[in-house]
Amino acid sequence: MERIPILRMGKLLLVTIQVDMHDRLAMALQDDLTTRISTDHARGVLLDISSLEIVDSFIGRMISNIAAMARVLDAETVVVGMRPAVAITLVELGLSLPGVRTALNVEKGMALLRTLTGPDSDRYVDDDEEAEAVVLDQGADDRPQV
Repeated sequence: MERIPILRMGKLLLVTIQVDMHDRLAMALQDDLTTRISTDHARGVLLDISSLEIVDSFIGRMISNIAAMARVLDAETVVVGMRPAVAITLVELGLSLPGVRTALNVEKGMALLRTLTGPDSDRYVDDDEEAEAVVLDQGADDRPQV
């Protein structure tokens, strides 16, 4: 089955939809993304929809659901690259996408995510480095903890 790639950038996930969305692909993306948010302990999701030329009510609800599920999993979502025709269609369908933040492009979306999640959120930190930082922070004096 066709899948949409989800890239990790530090504590952020980048999803670029490069194909026409159909219902099954949208459901697979929703499942894959929530799994990755949980397993990667992601703090933010950047959803690039600049390649989507048309959106129906199902896809609009899917975008809204992804943002809601990410919020429940303690991650922020920013949708970027929305075409004017897509925005018009969503409004005409009555889908205002509550709770979904938007930005014009990937650069502005990343800046917004950094503001929402912290400046180091796109810096890669492996699990060993994260664990070491926790141990060093727990020391009551200046001696390194072993």
